[in-house]
Amino acid sequence: MGYLGKQPSAIPMVGSDIVDGTVGADDLASTLDLSSKTVTLPAASVTAHAVTPTLDSPVITGTLSVLDSGTVTHTIANWSDDVSYTITPTNCTAGAINGSGEFVITHTSGTPSYTILATTASLGLDDSALVTKNITITLTAPTLSSPADVGTAADVVYTITSTDSNDDKLILDPGTANFTYQSESGPGTASKVGNTVECVGFGTGNPVVTIQFTAEATYSVTAKAVKIDGTYGTSANSSADSIVIQNWTGLATNEASQTGVTITTDGDYKYHVFNQAGDFIVTTLGHGEIEYLVLAGGGSGASGYYGGGGGGGGYRTATGFSLPSASTYAITVGAGGATGSNDVTGANGVNSVFDTAGVGTTITATYGGAGCGYNSGQVPNAGGSGGGGTSGSGQDAGAAGNLGSFDPVEGYAGGDALGERGAGGGGAGSVGEDTTGGDYVTTGGDGGAGTASSITGSSVIRGGGGGGGAWYHQTVVSLAGNLDGYGDGGYHLAAATAGANNKGNGGGGGQHAASGGGLTGSSGGSGVVIIRYKFQ
Repeated sequence: MGYLGKQPSAIPMVGSDIVDGTVGADDLASTLDLSSKTVTLPAASVTAHAVTPTLDSPVITGTLSVLDSGTVTHTIANWSDDVSYTITPTNCTAGAINGSGEFVITHTSGTPSYTILATTASLGLDDSALVTKNITITLTAPTLSSPADVGTAADVVYTITSTDSNDDKLILDPGTANFTYQSESGPGTASKVGNTVECVGFGTGNPVVTIQFTAEATYSVTAKAVKIDGTYGTSANSSADSIVIQNWTGLATNEASQTGVTITTDGDYKYHVFNQAGDFIVTTLGHGEIEYLVLAGGGSGASGYYGGGGGGGGYRTATGFSLPSASTYAITVGAGGATGSNDVTGANGVNSVFDTAGVGTTITATYGGAGCGYNSGQVPNAGGSGGGGTSGSGQDAGAAGNLGSFDPVEGYAGGDALGERGAGGGGAGSVGEDTTGGDYVTTGGDGGAGTASSITGSSVIRGGGGGGGAWYHQTVVSLAGNLDGYGDGGYHLAAATAGANNKGNGGGGGQHAASGGGLTGSSGGSGVVIIRYKFQ
């Protein structure tokens, strides 16, 4: 007889066990008590389970090299102010982490490194993985010599000086492919590698590398130090040497068409002497550098009693002056001041000019100032060099020099007069001599010193001041600077002597004549313009 009643639709829960099978929905509707029970789940049935997340590892940016005892700044790229970071340095120190995640590593000794991890006490997250950063020590950069500018196919010699005993390769980098390697004459060996020259085996010495550039240009050449096995980082580049490679071309002029000039060849140089107005005609600028001397005409000395000496013409000179272009440059040569009437101030000289025709700086030398006349109310004139004073006029002081306010100065002031005699005119090299003491003294004042120049190959003194007039009773008379290195200003015996032409010297002042009355003062000397240049 069969079983009467409802058949079970699922496996029942018996006691404290769930029999292998399926738990029906009706059973799940009531509370399932698993306390103090062991639940075993087949591995294949588990699809997910909960774990505690960890913090992201710090991401470090920054150069992994440092100079010996130097510093380097690293940054935590994923820095958060909710996280703490623990840095453990080895052979270095680690500074505090700032609000941007930056910190400074300072090398102390040996090979530096550090570890870093992220931690948090408030977010319930595990510490990050430990990150290790190994840092290499960077070599210090070598130094590099600075050879002269040359043309193509000329040897250029660079000395590379090591500054770090740990390097074993030095690399010269001309910054271009336009060069050929010639030799290495220092210790070790060298070879061209790509567009550089690598030097090895130099020990404690300094490689000396010769190259030749093959194209005209301005090049920036550097060097760096390397440790071949990589235990030290490659240095930064040395300071750059800027070298101009330009095939030299001399300056050339149209000699046949130039006027008012004497042209002289002196080895690789030529010099043009303009004793009168003319043209300096440049046809090929080439290197374009010249030396010049521009000297104005000197002032005259005053005629009559005790005349003040005339000032020397303004004196301007320079070397390495760059002409702006191949052009025609007008030359003006200033005349000396003419002799004047008795007891009045003499005449100024005339400016000399090297005119650059609107394409550059015009060079002007200022006229020499005239010496002071004896009459009351007369004054000496200022100029490139100033005229000398005389006591009879009531204007004892000499006139100022360097009227053009140039630097360096073009000339100096005339002398001051005390007593019955005239003071010296100023010169290109010094002030005119003052006169002191009572009446009837021996001499007038000497003219101021001229300035020596060797622009024409031998030393010549130019731009001296004229001497002042003396009292007629004296047989020892005032001398201008033509003696004892003072230039060629005027001097007095029976009469004053003119300043030398084309030397820009001042004229001598007149003196009291034995018969009573004054003697004629002398004119100033004319100026000159001289231009010297390398033509080959």
